[in-house]
Amino acid sequence: MSVALVTGAARGIGAAAVRRLATTGWQVVAVDRCADDPRVPYPLGTREELAALAASYPDAVLDVVADVQDPAALRSAVALAEDRFGGLDAAVAAAALIAGGRPLWESDDTEWDALFSVGVTGIANLARAAIPALLRRPEPRQGRFVALASAAAHHGLWHLAGYNAAKHAVVGLVKGLATDLRGTGICATAVSPGSTRTEMLTATARLYDLGDVEEFASHQLVERLLEPDEIAAAVCFLCSPESSAITGTVVHADGGFAP
Repeated sequence: MSVALVTGAARGIGAAAVRRLATTGWQVVAVDRCADDPRVPYPLGTREELAALAASYPDAVLDVVADVQDPAALRSAVALAEDRFGGLDAAVAAAALIAGGRPLWESDDTEWDALFSVGVTGIANLARAAIPALLRRPEPRQGRFVALASAAAHHGLWHLAGYNAAKHAVVGLVKGLATDLRGTGICATAVSPGSTRTEMLTATARLYDLGDVEEFASHQLVERLLEPDEIAAAVCFLCSPESSAITGTVVHADGGFAP
């Protein structure tokens, strides 16, 4: 049985990825900080949400409270996956924050630090913790490292320059990581969602003073918001052996996003 670790798992795309993995036979360590971040003005996932997710799959999902900004906590989560489930086959970096709503020159270091410490350094921390475990699997390996980027990694978005920069960094990190993993059997990829119906999109609407998240639908060729499970489908495909030809690149699960 395959084993995955997913960060940002309490809600949104992270939770959807846990559900999809668990229902397709994976064992999953579901990780979330389960606490708000004072650097952003909206609530984050809760301990109750993470526990309820795990309770839905009692034999397949372990819930772990850990912050991606804490490398030791991530190493402990990886060790738990190996101890309880026998190893690690995939790591999904879904933890992220949104911040912005003003020009870059009017923003401060707090906003920048939040975006990069969680959305970039947090992914690097997961890679440092998880890749050694993926490499401990015997050859021929089929390990997978999947990071959530964004349509913002490919387009300039108004008053979100810091978020743009962080998501571009995710793509660069994945491309470099894939190159470092050359010949190991482990693939590293990114998924770039478009506007997806999550709490983070609701927070983005507030940054733009929009009354309804549905206004974001007009920027996508599908003319609707995406659902978290649609993005999770792409993530779970990339975790599977069938994705063996895909590494060092981005899957654009963005509904044909155009700003």
